[in-house]
Amino acid sequence: MPIVRMIYVTFPSDQAELAERNWKEKCAPLMIKQPGCLSEELLRCKEHPGEYISYSSWDSEESVRKYLESEDHQEIKRHNRNIKGAQDLVKNYELVG
Repeated sequence: MPIVRMIYVTFPSDQAELAERNWKEKCAPLMIKQPGCLSEELLRCKEHPGEYISYSSWDSEESVRKYLESEDHQEIKRHNRNIKGAQDLVKNYELVG
């Protein structure tokens, strides 16, 4: 069953441009090459500058698990930790009907 993984991330508004560039140049290319990753998108909140959702879809929970154990996942975490004031919350969803 496909899995949607949503990571809610906030950055100080003065770090938003850096966060977007970081995602486009470093994080997204690593994510989309993962086995089982069907798509990866970054959503920017229109009402709250600095608030984003990383929205990825996966073919299975097994693919997500393998990704979370990978060196690429550790690399993505390192890139995001380099942005001062970043906070995240990860949620996983499955299709109901």
